[in-house]
Amino acid sequence: MALGERGGWDKSESRYCGVETDFNDDMPHLLSFNLSSGGFDFVVASLMDPNYRPSLMEKDIGGGSHVLPFAGSDLVLSPSQWSSHVVGKISSWIDLDSEDEILRTDSETTLKQEISWASHLSLQACLLPSPKGASCANYARCVNQILQSLNNMQLWLRIPLVKNDDDTTDFIPSVSTVTYAQILSWRIFSIHVYSRGDSWELWNSFRLLCEHHSQLSVALDVLSSLPSANSLGRWLGEPVRAAIIHTDSFLTNARGYPCLSRRHQKLITGFLNHSIQVVISGKLNHGVPSVSLDSALDHTGTNVESSQRHSLRPYLDYIAYLYQRMDPLPEQERFELSYRDFLQSPLQGHNPLFHIISDEFCTIEFSNYYLSFQPLMDNLEAQTYETFEKDSVKYIQYQRAIGNALVDRVPDEEASSLTTVLMVVGAGRGPLVRASLQAAEETGRKLKIYAVEKNPNAVVTLHSLVRLEGWEKTVTIVSCDMRCWDAPEKADILVSELLGSFGDNELSPECLDGAQRFLKQDGISIPSSYTSFIQPVTASKLHNDVIPCLCAQVSPLEAISFSSKCALALQVKSHKDVVHFETAYVVKVHSVARLAPCEPVFTFTHPNFSTKKSNQRYKKLRFEIPSDTGSAMVHGFAGYFDAMLYKDVHLGIEPSTATPNMFSCCASSSVCFVESYFDTGLQIPAWFAIFFPLRTPVCIRPGSPLEVHFWRCCGSTKVWYEWCVASPNPSPVHNSNGRSYWVGL
Repeated sequence: MALGERGGWDKSESRYCGVETDFNDDMPHLLSFNLSSGGFDFVVASLMDPNYRPSLMEKDIGGGSHVLPFAGSDLVLSPSQWSSHVVGKISSWIDLDSEDEILRTDSETTLKQEISWASHLSLQACLLPSPKGASCANYARCVNQILQSLNNMQLWLRIPLVKNDDDTTDFIPSVSTVTYAQILSWRIFSIHVYSRGDSWELWNSFRLLCEHHSQLSVALDVLSSLPSANSLGRWLGEPVRAAIIHTDSFLTNARGYPCLSRRHQKLITGFLNHSIQVVISGKLNHGVPSVSLDSALDHTGTNVESSQRHSLRPYLDYIAYLYQRMDPLPEQERFELSYRDFLQSPLQGHNPLFHIISDEFCTIEFSNYYLSFQPLMDNLEAQTYETFEKDSVKYIQYQRAIGNALVDRVPDEEASSLTTVLMVVGAGRGPLVRASLQAAEETGRKLKIYAVEKNPNAVVTLHSLVRLEGWEKTVTIVSCDMRCWDAPEKADILVSELLGSFGDNELSPECLDGAQRFLKQDGISIPSSYTSFIQPVTASKLHNDVIPCLCAQVSPLEAISFSSKCALALQVKSHKDVVHFETAYVVKVHSVARLAPCEPVFTFTHPNFSTKKSNQRYKKLRFEIPSDTGSAMVHGFAGYFDAMLYKDVHLGIEPSTATPNMFSCCASSSVCFVESYFDTGLQIPAWFAIFFPLRTPVCIRPGSPLEVHFWRCCGSTKVWYEWCVASPNPSPVHNSNGRSYWVGL
């Protein structure tokens, strides 16, 4: 049963909690006991007898054929039970990098046998044991071979969450302070191996050897000691699928029940918010009081007989308690759930192909390629206009800016006699026209409005709106490209909403350069300026994912649900070619690690009456990664913008200055602090962040600055961006001459 319902809207896989079990050849009983009596949703179960060794088996039978000691045949459970409720656990004794040739050979044979069996069972995932030492080349080689021919199954590499930090406040157990049984445990062995280093380095080496394969993920072992918040934050951008919490990591509350420290609570709720499933591992380590009638109610409110109560039920109930007390997402965030980490490219000239998935509750449309839109070459559709017009915050800010400009432009004593000429360039279906008229009404100023729009379909709507609202005497509609229109008079105020996620990426500079010729010399442009920003991010999912291509029914171990009757798992396909990795994508960033504060890139100011103006730009940026973060992988750069509409009225999504109720990030420095590194962002649908990927991710070490170069290039028919990393490891210049990604003039 799931951990609970959060208002009925949370359908993510993090609702499901698993339990790690020992080997049991009675799989039906193992599943029934842990699911029915224990209340868990799935088991992480050994697939093969841990005493099995291929070399010993061949020696005993003289090289003849034999039946492998798997935990029952595939017939003991139904296919749906295997697929939905079992994660295979590969034998923990295997060591493919051992100096012992027999052990190394046995390990490789067993690994391939168990993965083959798991694939035969159609399991969704298998848990790989952690590498036994710092060297893992042969282990990774074998796993990479398996991945080349693997079906859709995920491989979770078990990694202890360890980094030796000076500021670590939790206790790190040493070999001298643990019990003999714990010393024998591979988990404590792993702690001993990695306590002097950083387990992220082990994961990074392994995934590099496996070529960043999208089916290789991480299962983090959460120990009693936690690294610094910055170090933990790195994992948000990695493909973490599960957090394995050992019962040793729990404290005991005043009533004798298990609980977690505040830092552990913050970590686990952050994992749950990022669709990372929790797995309970270990034995009962707490003297839980005798079960009373009240305490025998599980996290779903179901009464459980004391004799049938699973020994790990208190740990499950505590995780459920953490899940259920998480703050509910605002309505806007719930609307945006399906957009999280979903790449879109609105500035490419390719035809979109759509999959429509419908039921009586919802209709979801996914692009089978990236969504196409050229702001000057294409016309928006009605559905796109409607989405933009729902952004009330943006138009409130515009109305404030226009009202302030009117008051500054026209003194109170001339308000009844002086008419201000205001031009809305790119009027669309009229939201800025309405905002301008409301600002005039609020300030008591008189307006004459020219609504300039190139889309003939939107012009039809504008005419209808003017007639409906009775604006015929105030509003003049102009069906023309603003760059080609000859205005009959000069404007006092020029208003536009041509900003993109990166500020200038929808050609606002080029459009306003063409329109400012009909602005008075002392006229006001709204917006008056805008600046783009970037920050380096770890974004494994964004780097690997381009399009959702396959859909399947959801089980507790599968991916994203959208409604109670429209539950679909999305499986992504990678496009590792130059074109896709030289394209900037608009995306609701979620599963990313922000490694450094944002830095400004390009700034444009309007009006600009300079005779030598150019919209070409170049910027060299330097990012410093906090030393306690440890090493990290940069998959690309998240881009934002901040615009000054008029004087102190601004609009933007840059995390540290984001407009309230539009967007908020984890911290103003974008580095993950202990109190905020798992906070969710809040953005309006019209302006998600933009993502500039790197063809080859760059690994940065502590104390090593990241030097980045960005260009905005202009040609006679197009505008494009180029970017590269210069240090610590030079990358190619991406999108040279706009060969992959451009915006047409």
